[in-house]
Amino acid sequence: MSDPNSAQPGSPDKEPASEEQAGRTALGNTERAEAATTPGGPGPRPTLGRLFLENLWAANTFTVTLLSLVLAMVVGAVLMIISDPEVLATYGYITARPSDAINASWTLVSEAYANLFKGSVFDPAATTVNAALSPISETLTYTAPLVFTGLSVALAFRGGLFNIGAQGQATMGVILAALAGFLLPLPPGLHLLVAVLAGALGGAIWGFIPGILKARTGAHEVINTIMLNYIAVYFLTWLIVQNGVQDPSRTDAISRPVDASAQLPRLFGDGLRAHAGIILAVLATWAVAWLLNRSTLGFELRAVGANPDAARTAGISVTRTYVLVMVFAGALAGLGGSQMVLGTTAAALTPLVVAQIGFDGILVALLGRVKPWGVALAALLFGALQAGGNRMQSYSGISLELVTVLQALIVIFIAAPALVKAIFQLRAARTARLQTSLAKGW
Repeated sequence: MSDPNSAQPGSPDKEPASEEQAGRTALGNTERAEAATTPGGPGPRPTLGRLFLENLWAANTFTVTLLSLVLAMVVGAVLMIISDPEVLATYGYITARPSDAINASWTLVSEAYANLFKGSVFDPAATTVNAALSPISETLTYTAPLVFTGLSVALAFRGGLFNIGAQGQATMGVILAALAGFLLPLPPGLHLLVAVLAGALGGAIWGFIPGILKARTGAHEVINTIMLNYIAVYFLTWLIVQNGVQDPSRTDAISRPVDASAQLPRLFGDGLRAHAGIILAVLATWAVAWLLNRSTLGFELRAVGANPDAARTAGISVTRTYVLVMVFAGALAGLGGSQMVLGTTAAALTPLVVAQIGFDGILVALLGRVKPWGVALAALLFGALQAGGNRMQSYSGISLELVTVLQALIVIFIAAPALVKAIFQLRAARTARLQTSLAKGW
């Protein structure tokens, strides 16, 4: 028989606990007591305004881009001051009269940036409609071709290729567009369409060459596109002075003018230079965004750009993708080149008709983080800098090259987000969106 005085299992009269068990029990009771006395539960969800303020000084894409612009303007202001002898002379006696240096520096910098704004966005002193619309008209005129060349470089980046040949592709585009513009006797409307398509075809052909070489032989696209840039430039120089192309009434290197039926219509009337090319640029941006994000070809393109070996294993034709990427990129650059002769920038071929829109397209693509709509906004910024730089040079005496310096500084700071984060002590963003989506292996 069992002892009735012994503790039964499950009864309240259990055996005394060991010291270790008693210690754990006491610790648990203490923690539960502290939790009970501490205001419990998660706090209320932060409001939208609070979240905005918390993330305003975080290292997100918007904040880094904005602060990069501020840094570029600050460095540009310093360059203006040290490049002006009269202002710099006031710093020789800054300890005696510091107000002279401060006032002279402020006057120089404020007037320069005010003229930059008035020449690119709006002039408050404008008295007529044309004068009020002229700044934005100039900005849009410069923006249109940059959108196309920026998209060209960005599309190639997303496909894993560095298309440094946008300059040559734009040159071939402007050549074929101009030839179609003054050699083909076509009715209005159809003539413009044929000229625009001819520009796209010229760029596509010049993009196909490095694309097929890359796909078939593995030849690096950077070397091929650089060489093709030179070939296109010298071909343009040779072509201009040929019979049937050169203007018979001129002895210098200039072609016959493009017929009026092949010119892009102006948006704000004959008094302003903005033309329908900016509308085509917006449509092209939407088309590239759709291609990359909504189409099967866009998925294959991004897959090849991220990892060609994995894409090949998944059954994607890397060879076909490389060729198509460069053809599409070349067509976009060719459309940008056609804007230079079918729009209002020039009406005939000259050796410098393309300017530097192909090389500027590389900066635009980097500034737009190789995203289609980001590229469009970056092109708008560069167009504003170029349009405002003309007025800044005329009214403030600031060298136009300083605008190029500002563009380079903006790209440098945006391409180095860690530097901007360190200077302004930004908090880490929630998502890693600061790295530019460049091609693998560049």
